[in-house]
Amino acid sequence: MSATRLGPRTWSAFVVLGLAGQLAWTVENMYLNVFVFDTITDSPQVIAGLVAASAVVATLTAIVVGAWSDRTGRRRALVAVGYVLWGLTTAAFGLIGPDTVGALVPGWEAVTAAIVGIVLLDCVMSFFGAAANDAGFQAWVTDSTDPTNRGRVDGVLGTLPLLAMLLVFGALDPLTKSGDWGLFFGLVGGATALVGLLALVAVRDRAPAARGTSPLADILYGLRPSTVRAHPRLYRMLLVLALAGTASQVFFPFLIIYIQRSLRIEAYPLVLAVVLVVASVVSILGGRVIDRVGKLRAILPAFGIFAAGLLAMVVVRDLVPVIVAGSVMMSGFLLSFAAIAATIRDLTPADRAGTVQGIRMIASVLVPMVIGPWIGATVISGVGETYVDLGVEKQVPSSAIFVAALVVLALAVPVVAFLLRTVRGAATVVEEREEVL
Repeated sequence: MSATRLGPRTWSAFVVLGLAGQLAWTVENMYLNVFVFDTITDSPQVIAGLVAASAVVATLTAIVVGAWSDRTGRRRALVAVGYVLWGLTTAAFGLIGPDTVGALVPGWEAVTAAIVGIVLLDCVMSFFGAAANDAGFQAWVTDSTDPTNRGRVDGVLGTLPLLAMLLVFGALDPLTKSGDWGLFFGLVGGATALVGLLALVAVRDRAPAARGTSPLADILYGLRPSTVRAHPRLYRMLLVLALAGTASQVFFPFLIIYIQRSLRIEAYPLVLAVVLVVASVVSILGGRVIDRVGKLRAILPAFGIFAAGLLAMVVVRDLVPVIVAGSVMMSGFLLSFAAIAATIRDLTPADRAGTVQGIRMIASVLVPMVIGPWIGATVISGVGETYVDLGVEKQVPSSAIFVAALVVLALAVPVVAFLLRTVRGAATVVEEREEVL
């Protein structure tokens, strides 16, 4: 198969749009949890509930809006408008707090009002984020690539969440330490909205409109048993994505809190910076290897690296060992998800990129972000580790969250092994037929 040429303009759009989206998701997925922990409540159940509500909204949005983008082929407008609104709602997080929201609903207890307010705003933000990034941008990436270069593209895109974290930690973390949350959210939200305007120039629609069925039929396409039967390998890969994603969400929402509060490492921005740089380099180089050796064949070795890092995180406590263990863990995580994402793109029907992105959201967001954080919260509550902050005892995560993540990750191994056997068996049959002929 001849490769689709990816010129500088296309690569620039991949990186700029992808990075801006990941900046917004980093704030929502990680720093919003810290914001809630520091300013509203230390309850891990509230954090888990916040993550779950966001995941449900994002998934439903991607399913409906993704189907719409397939019918119209208008990814460009969706990305541009969606990013602007996504940025504005991200900036609004800084307006939520017990004092501000409590004053608006005087009949409510201030903390309860703030919890409800932050959950509702997070759901609105997730609606715009999923429409712009998942139903729009990710579907456009699939339109713009082919099986010869998707491992490389997803290897690069896979580094962007870590690069986003690095930028946030390096440039904006001092604002969170000084309590300037309004400015923190405003800067990230403003940057996201600005990139939405740039998308009007950078993005060109590449998929023809796929008309011929009703809007409801398009929305339900990926949920039909007949579709599952027609694309069994795609749905098995989506199961792998769901299990690996759930494993990561067992510890991700609590990772910063664990390093900062449980390990008492004040230089946690340094830890995260080194880990993110190392893992990003490994992922970019690994993307080329994934294309060469085969995306499906690369998944189990990547899982092995991910698992080794999780095991190491259970036992390390000091600065340097945490950096080493975290680098192994995040490198394995990125390689795993690059190989999985590229395989799913290869298995996506050509005229259903937006619709499959909606179904992919069930596997990558809804299931992991509903189940994973609750597993983590249950483990944290069961272990019962605490620390005292200004005379107040607060719960903190324990290293047991990495053990729980490893158990969930192990469930994906038999599914990948089955897919490998199926592919090898099909290849053997083809070779035997060619020999007979």
